[in-house]
Amino acid sequence: MTEDDDRVAYLAGEEGSDIDELSRADLDDLRSLLADEALWATPPAGLEDTIVAAITAEAAAAPPRQAPAAPSPTQAGPPDRLPAAVTPLDAHRRRRVRTAVGVAAAVVALAVAGFVVVDRSGGDSGTDVALAADTIAGASGTANFRRTDSGWRIELDATGLPRRDDGEFYEAWLRNDDGVLVSIGTFNEGTDVVLWAGVPPAEFSTITVTAEEADGDPASSGVRVLVGTIVLP
Repeated sequence: MTEDDDRVAYLAGEEGSDIDELSRADLDDLRSLLADEALWATPPAGLEDTIVAAITAEAAAAPPRQAPAAPSPTQAGPPDRLPAAVTPLDAHRRRRVRTAVGVAAAVVALAVAGFVVVDRSGGDSGTDVALAADTIAGASGTANFRRTDSGWRIELDATGLPRRDDGEFYEAWLRNDDGVLVSIGTFNEGTDVVLWAGVPPAEFSTITVTAEEADGDPASSGVRVLVGTIVLP
């Protein structure tokens, strides 16, 4: 088993790992870091680009490195011994720096990987529902239903609906077989509309869009411009 295998085994809690005390202390620090719930929070969008930009800026700002001067013959020591200026404490500090850099790289990798996983799990294509015109000739649209922990996210795109402003708007609803209506949001025009439903589309299986006015009456006007039937897989 290599030294890296021993470290991985120790982090995994396996017994019998051949780890010296200094490495054990470093790995205990890493274990505490990985146990922090904040590490596993969903990373913000663009995290990878931000990290790359920061590294690029740091590299550009760093002064050019100069090759170290070759030691004179009188300064050279036996190849199997540390130079006199490097003490065991210095070597330990360098080792801890390398470990810290490794931990930072692991955190960045985990954060980026976590972002990818979250992004893929949120990439469910959902269920598309066709919307047909009711009172506006030529209008049509599609509503995509996708279940989330917060409820049903509904992305609606419609054409043929004139924009409504100045107290006039559209309102989307879900309706069950008993005629009970639940509002799922309002909008002014049908491009890239995001609606939310807190009731199950399997029971409230009709989606309608009505033309409304801000008249103090929260009930549906009954003027339906689009209608569709939800069929979930």
